[in-house]
Amino acid sequence: MNAKRLAAEKAVEYVKNGMVVGLGTGSTATWAINALGEKVKAGLEIQAIASSVASENLAKQYGISLIDFSELNIIHVTIDGADEVDPKGNLIKGGGGALLREKIIAYNSKEFIVIVDDTKLVNTLGKFPLPVEVVPFAVDLTLKQLRNLGSTAIIRKKDGKEFVTDNANLIADCSFGEIQDPDKLNTSLLLIPGVAECGLFLHSKVSQVIIGYTDGTVDFL
Repeated sequence: MNAKRLAAEKAVEYVKNGMVVGLGTGSTATWAINALGEKVKAGLEIQAIASSVASENLAKQYGISLIDFSELNIIHVTIDGADEVDPKGNLIKGGGGALLREKIIAYNSKEFIVIVDDTKLVNTLGKFPLPVEVVPFAVDLTLKQLRNLGSTAIIRKKDGKEFVTDNANLIADCSFGEIQDPDKLNTSLLLIPGVAECGLFLHSKVSQVIIGYTDGTVDFL
């Protein structure tokens, strides 16, 4: 059984008529958008806000009604995946390159539900390189500052070219090793001029982590 799909379908059970739903980005979030689309076809009435152009396009394919930010009063729930989850519910996100938009939407949501399979569970964050969204201007200076914090920082490439986010920024994938204090590192990164946002999502903003397993079971964190 597809564990990501299982977690996504469980999360979608929280969505009720009349809700505004934040749509994440990435392979696991895609399963949630698929499941929401099927419910919309069956009569569920929701509005959605997307964290990336890719998720927005997928929502349109399913006939999910999208709302403009200028019309937005509340985001009832956001459903998104993660690249790593520690036992406290701290996350690393950004493998799909949409971390800035994902964090804005998650921060402004009443509930932020994270969906993962069990391979994303770690005792300590840091096996997955931490994505940091950086502005292109003077990027070499920003990379030096990231390295001064103890990381290797490499600009992400895709198909032989620099990966460019929906915000026209770049992604620096930073390997810090084990991240013992995510709160402290998050603060240090955001103090660097040139850093737009980092992929640390702290537990205080996470409402629920739903974990899918290939044996068909689901667990919660």
